[in-house]
Amino acid sequence: MAQQRRLYIQMSGAPGSGKSTLARLLAKSTDAVVFDHDVIRSTILAHGTAFDSAAQLAYGIGWALAEDAMRQARSVVMDSTCNYAETLGRGRALAEQHGYEYWYVECRVDDLAVLDRRLRARVPLRSQRTGIDVAPRDAGAIKNGAEAEARFRERMESPCRPDSNVIIVQSIGDLEDRRDDVLKCLNGR
Repeated sequence: MAQQRRLYIQMSGAPGSGKSTLARLLAKSTDAVVFDHDVIRSTILAHGTAFDSAAQLAYGIGWALAEDAMRQARSVVMDSTCNYAETLGRGRALAEQHGYEYWYVECRVDDLAVLDRRLRARVPLRSQRTGIDVAPRDAGAIKNGAEAEARFRERMESPCRPDSNVIIVQSIGDLEDRRDDVLKCLNGR
C-alpha cells in the first residue's frame, strides 16, 4: 500500500471568506481532520471564559488536537483566521517535527460588501462576527460600528503569511472549483 502524503494545511482569511467551507472540502479530498478554531473557542466561551483568554486557549487546544491527529498519521487542516506569527510558527514546527508538508491556504474576498453579506447571512457561533462592523457577541472590549470595522479591515489588509508554500485563492464563486485549484497547487500542477 502506498504511503499517503501527510499534510498540515493552515487556512487563513477574513471572516466570511469561505475558510471553513474550503477547509472541509480539502479535508474530504486529502483524508484530513479539520480543527475549527471557532468551534473550539465558542465552546470555551460557553463556559464563561473571557474572550481573549478563550482565543489563547482555543489555539493551544487546536495545536494539541492537531498533534494528536498527526501521531495517528492523519493530515490536518487548521481552520482559523491566522492573524499571528505564532500561529504560523507553531503550525510549521508541528509539521517539521512530524515530517509533514506545511501549506498555507488563504481565502481572499476583496469586496467588503460580499463579506458583510456572508457574515450577516450565516448562523454565527459565539466567537464569530455577524457583520464587518459587528464584533462577536462576547468581545466586550470591541465596540460595534467604526471600531469593529476598522479592526476587520486591518486584519484583512495585513494577513500574517509565511515565505513559502503559500496558496492564495479568490474565494468568490464555486468553492469546489477553489478546492480543485488548491489541490492542483499541492500536487505541483
